[in-house]
Amino acid sequence: MLQQPEFGRRLRQLRMERGKSQADLVGLGMSAAYLSRLESGSREPTARAVEYLAEALQVPVEAFDDLAGPNLADVLGMVFTSSDATRAAEARDLLTAALDGTPGADATTRWLALSELARLYNILGDHERERDTLVEACAISDELKRPALQAQARLQLARCYRHLGDAAATRDTVREALRLGERHQFMVPPSDLIRARLMLVSAEAELGDITEAARLSAEVCDSLTTERGALAAEAYWTAATVATWQRDYPRAGTLIDAAMAAIDARDDMVLWIRIRLAAISLALQASPPRIDEAQSLLDVVAPALALVGTARNRQEHLYLQAQLAYHRGELERAALLAKEALAVPSLMAFRDQVMLEALDGRVAMRLGERDALARLTALAERVTAMHMPEVAADIWRAIAMTATTED
Repeated sequence: MLQQPEFGRRLRQLRMERGKSQADLVGLGMSAAYLSRLESGSREPTARAVEYLAEALQVPVEAFDDLAGPNLADVLGMVFTSSDATRAAEARDLLTAALDGTPGADATTRWLALSELARLYNILGDHERERDTLVEACAISDELKRPALQAQARLQLARCYRHLGDAAATRDTVREALRLGERHQFMVPPSDLIRARLMLVSAEAELGDITEAARLSAEVCDSLTTERGALAAEAYWTAATVATWQRDYPRAGTLIDAAMAAIDARDDMVLWIRIRLAAISLALQASPPRIDEAQSLLDVVAPALALVGTARNRQEHLYLQAQLAYHRGELERAALLAKEALAVPSLMAFRDQVMLEALDGRVAMRLGERDALARLTALAERVTAMHMPEVAADIWRAIAMTATTED
C-alpha cells in the first residue's frame, strides 16, 4: 500500500475521477477531519480506513497500491462534466497533475486542457497563473495553425489581461483575435467577435481614446439584429459605460435602461444581476449621483444575489453599498463596507478594484487619517504609470473633490 503523501494524492485522484466530494465519503468510521488529513498526507492510513474508502469508492483495495499515472483525456473529460464551482481548486490540482504527468499528450488535447485550466484559475481569481497558462495555449494553437483555437485562446488571454489591469495588452490581444476572426469568419462564432469588440471598446476607453471607444461601441450597437438577449444587453451596457466616461449622463441612463430591458432573469440570472450592479455603479457615477435610483436597484438585486450571486457579484455589491453610504455621508458605514470588500482577494475588474481602493482612501481622508492623502496620491501615480489616463483622472478628480469637501 502507498505511504503518505502518495496515498493522499491517490485517494484524491480516485475520488475526483468518480465525481465525489469529501462529504460523500464521510460516514461511520470516517470523519471529515480524518479524511481531510488523509488526503493532505498528514496522517498514515490504517488498513480499516483503506477498506472503508475502497468500498465507498467502489474500487478494490489494490487500487491504493500504486500511484497510477493520470490520463489527460480522461481527467479532462471528468473536469468538463463537473460544473461545481466550489470544487474548482480540486479540479485545478487534478488537471495540473495530469498535464505534468502526460507530456506526450497530443497538442489538441493539451490545448483543451490548458484552456480549461485557465478557466479554473479565473474562477479562483489567480489571474497571473491564468495568464501564463493562456500564453502557453496561444503558443500551441500557433504551432497547430488552427485559427479557431488561436482566436479563442487570445480572447481568453485578453479577458485575463483586462483583469490584471493591462489595458494595452488587452487591446493588442483583442486586435489579434479580431484579425483572425475577419480572416476565418466561418471558424469563429459571431457572438465571440462581438464580445471581442466590446472588450476593445473598454480597453480603448481606459487608455484614454474615448472617441475611438465611442465609435466602436456605436458600430457594435448598430450591428445588433435584435434589442433582446445577452449580446444586446452587453452591447448597451458597454455603450452606457462609454457615455458615462463622456459625462453624458442622460444618454448613459437611457442605454443602461435598454440593457436591463434586454435580458430576463429567467433567461440568465447571473447576467441580469451583473447588469443591475452596473446600473447602480453608473447611477452613482452620475453628476449629481442618483442616490434614490441606486438604492432602489440595490433593493431589487439583493434577493437574486443571495440566491445565485457569485463571489465577484458579492464583492461588487459591497463596493456599491460602500459608495452609496459615502454619498449619503455615512462615513463609518462606508469605511466598514470598503474594508470588508478589500479584505478578500479581488475578483472585480481592475478599474473597479482601483476605484474601491480610492473610495477607501477618500473615506479615510474624510475621517482624518493622516496617511490617506499619500495613499491616494500613490494609487493615482501607479495607475498613471500603467498608461490608463482616464482611470487615473478619475482618481485625481476624487482626490480634489474630497479635499474640497474637507475645506
